[in-house]
Amino acid sequence: MSGPARRRFLRHPAQIVVLGFAAAIAVGTVLLLLPLSRSGPGGASVLESFFTATSAVCVTGLVVVDTPTYWSGFGEAVILGLIQVGGLGIMTLASLLGLLVSRRMGLQARLTAAAETKAVGLGDVRSVIKGVLAFTLLFEAVTAVALTLRFWLGYDESLGRAVYLGVFHSVSAFNNAGFALWSDSLTRFVADPWICLPIAGAVISGGLGFPVILEIRRQLRRTSQRRRTWSLHLKLTVVATVALLVLGTVFVTATEWNNPATLGALDTPGRLLAGFFQAVMPRTAGFNTLDYGQMEDGTLLGTIILMFIGGGSAGTAGGIKVTTFVILFFAVFAEVRGESNVDAFDRRIDDRAVRQALTVVLLSIAAVVSATVVLIEITALSTEQVLFEAVSAFATVGLSTGVTADLPGAAQVILVGLMFLGRLGPITLVSALALRERKRLYELPEGRPIIG
Repeated sequence: MSGPARRRFLRHPAQIVVLGFAAAIAVGTVLLLLPLSRSGPGGASVLESFFTATSAVCVTGLVVVDTPTYWSGFGEAVILGLIQVGGLGIMTLASLLGLLVSRRMGLQARLTAAAETKAVGLGDVRSVIKGVLAFTLLFEAVTAVALTLRFWLGYDESLGRAVYLGVFHSVSAFNNAGFALWSDSLTRFVADPWICLPIAGAVISGGLGFPVILEIRRQLRRTSQRRRTWSLHLKLTVVATVALLVLGTVFVTATEWNNPATLGALDTPGRLLAGFFQAVMPRTAGFNTLDYGQMEDGTLLGTIILMFIGGGSAGTAGGIKVTTFVILFFAVFAEVRGESNVDAFDRRIDDRAVRQALTVVLLSIAAVVSATVVLIEITALSTEQVLFEAVSAFATVGLSTGVTADLPGAAQVILVGLMFLGRLGPITLVSALALRERKRLYELPEGRPIIG
């Protein structure tokens, strides 16, 4: 690569992110193609290996083969490694891109960003990487210990097997991957809070994002004499996350309460636990303790909305992100009230942030709708089933109504593209938009087209 070409490449770090994840997927595909990775005779096909590697690196959880029976112990270890690489990579790269963007801003914009996010200016690269690594290992270790004890003492698994199950599912949960070592995911543990709650806690923690956890830690370390002030990013993420969890729990529990194929077969505590678990997982983990193929149509539609929104920025969750959703909510609220500025929690949201949020949402909708139309044409599935699969892939959720493995090869390739686009698209798009900021020295005459 020539000197000018190298400089142009380095000016667009999003390209490095895309190539890095593509390389990880390629390596994972090759490893899963090895006969050693398959539990049965022969090796996996190229499409099976490619789909599984993409799903693992993009921490999605959609599968075209049964993970515990199709892959050997080596294959499962490869999948686990790809999940960890994908989760760490997403948090690290998203945080580093935020740092890069802040350093490319003007002084006033940098000061505002530092005051409002307290995580964009995260310091040097080394501190970001060390923080993400420590944060990840801590939460995974705590979850793994809790799950190991439960599998060992509650389900009579051997200690070695319990440790393996605990580590695998803690890594899968924290990274919002949704890969499980049971063919029915976690449905056998639907009424077990000692399994469901640690996994749900890990999913929520990973989905909040490194900047949020870092700021919460800073706030807790402050002495009582110093005033604890939450940044706008922290407020938006935490409030939206709690609100969506509560609303999601109420919605799923209410719509499935009398469904004999889902919540109707459980007692009241079991129904509440299962309702909460199914509200957490669309945030984009992919585990399930109920059969989504047996759920009511309204529940599936609500789940699609939750999946599309996703979790927090610079975390392991996918979707358009809760901050994007809330910013547009406040923008609509301001427009309805006739206000010229978009305000939230006593702060004015920058106009560029509103435009970026709108851009992310509209492009995401375009990607999902386009893929859905193509999938409808090449499959015999209903629109609802196809839309559920498309959103699950794009939002890197991993939930399914049970049709992924039966899709034709072309449809599975489309889902691979959606997973890759959904995992890296919003991050690279927002960073590219921020790095392309420029001011014009003139303004065009104002025009007002008719709206509505």
